[in-house]
Amino acid sequence: MSAWYRRFERLDRTITRWMAEHGILLLRVSLGIVFLWFGVIKFVPGLSPADELATRTISVLTFGIVPPEISRPLLALWECLIGLGLITGRFMRVTLLLLFVQMLGTITPLALFPAETWGRFPIAPTLEGQYIIKNLVLVSAGLVIGATVRGGGLTDEPQALREHRAEGR
Repeated sequence: MSAWYRRFERLDRTITRWMAEHGILLLRVSLGIVFLWFGVIKFVPGLSPADELATRTISVLTFGIVPPEISRPLLALWECLIGLGLITGRFMRVTLLLLFVQMLGTITPLALFPAETWGRFPIAPTLEGQYIIKNLVLVSAGLVIGATVRGGGLTDEPQALREHRAEGR
C-alpha cells in the first residue's frame, strides 16, 4: 500500500468518524432551524409563500370550521414548537410526532388542489407542488433523528454494525 493511499485512508477515516459523531446533531439542529424559520414567518400574514395554500388546506381538512385567522397562527406555533424541540433536543418523541402529523397535512394539497400543485400530473409539479414534495427530505430527516431517540447513533465502523446486526438475529 502506498504512502499516499495510507494518508488518504487515515484522512477518510477521520472525516467519516467526525460525520458519524456530529451528523445527527447537525441534522437535528438544521431541521429545527428550518421549522422555526418557516413557523416564525407564518405569524405574519402573507409573508410565507405557503401561507394561503396552507390555510386553505386546513380549512378544507376541518370542513371550514377552522378559518385562516385561526389556522395561520396555530400552524405557525406548531412549526415553531417542532423547531424548538429539534434545536434543543428536548421532548423528541413529542416533537417528532408533531413533525410527522404536520407533514401529513402538508402533502394533502397535492390531492386537494391538483390544479395549483401540478403543472402536469404526475411529472411536473408547480412551484407550490415542488415546495410540498421537498418535504420528503424533511420526513426522511425526521426518521433518521427518530432512530436515535433511544440512544442510538451512527457508526463509522461497518464491522461493528455487522456484529450488532448478527447479534440481533
